[in-house]
Parts: sequence; structure tokens; C-alpha cells
Amino acid sequence: MAIKGFTLLELVIVIGILAILGTVTVLVLNPAQFFAQGRDATRFQDLSNLNGALATYLATVTGPDMDGGTNSCSTLCYVGASGVAANCGGRHGTKTTTEDLTREVDGNGWVPVNLGAIPGGAPLAILPIDPINDATYFYSYACDNTAKTFELDANLESARYANTGTDDKESKDGGTDADVYELGTAPGLSL
Repeated sequence: MAIKGFTLLELVIVIGILAILGTVTVLVLNPAQFFAQGRDATRFQDLSNLNGALATYLATVTGPDMDGGTNSCSTLCYVGASGVAANCGGRHGTKTTTEDLTREVDGNGWVPVNLGAIPGGAPLAILPIDPINDATYFYSYACDNTAKTFELDANLESARYANTGTDDKESKDGGTDADVYELGTAPGLSL
């Protein structure tokens, strides 16, 4: 009885075909963009949750304070990352960047609003931070304590959601900066 099997040449051909298919799949699907889109989806959800919490705070707290009693809404923007350039990376006009790496919701975190003052407690357990959270990809907060308005911003990284992408969210969010995703209650998102 003869033993049948694959020859070395047949195995090399099959391995070569699999390598070509694998390479084509990676080039077509571009997994780096899938990961970037996933991080952008996290950014949308985080800012939506924080936007909702701040809107609830404004609607339910008597005498809401948007800057933690520091009267700094007119001069500061707030970030939860380190090494961020002036004006929160150029996002908020002439405001000075203030960095706070803490995530407390009691007004001592990077967003200086006491969400714990909301009747029933804070709707967030901790303040969100960007999935990458470095000097390029970070969340920022600016406010107008007189008008009781605010703006939340984030850089998007995927080619799909960034400015001029197929599902552009940055230039179509109603804000003044076409290269940043903006959300909030400030008219024109111009803080």
C-alpha cells in the first residue's frame, strides 16, 4: 500500500497562494483604519454622554457653576491630557490651557463642574478621556459661565470621520472649527 501525501512543491504553492490572499486582504481592509474608526466611535459616545450630563446639570441645578467657582470660563479651556499646546491645541481662541489628569465628577476633575450636584447624583461615574489621550488626541472643555453654555471638542483620527472623509463629522457638526469634532450648547460652538 502506497502512502499518499503532498509533495513539497504542492505545499509551497498553497502557502504562496495563502500569503498572497492574506496580503491582499490586509491591503484592502486596512485594519489600522478599523481601529481608528473604533476609537472615533468611543469619542462620539464619550462626548455624547458628557454632553448629556452637562445638559442635565444645567437643567436641574439651581445656580449652575460651569467653571468650579474660579470665574475662569472666559480665560481658560480645560483638558484631561498632558502636553497640550496653548488654547487647548488651538481649539478655543485665545484661552489658556489648563491641564488636569484627574477624572472626578465632583468639580475636581478635568471638567470643573460638580456633576454630583445633580438631583439623584452624577450620571457619570468618572469623566471620560480620549482613547489615545495625548497632545494630539484629547478631549477639551470650554465654557461661558455668564450664558451658562459649554463646548466639548475632540480630534477624530479615522479617514472616514475626519474632515473631508466619507462620513465627515468634523466639518459638519455645526461648529466653527472644520478640523475638530465639536459638541455642546454654545451658539455656533464658538467657545
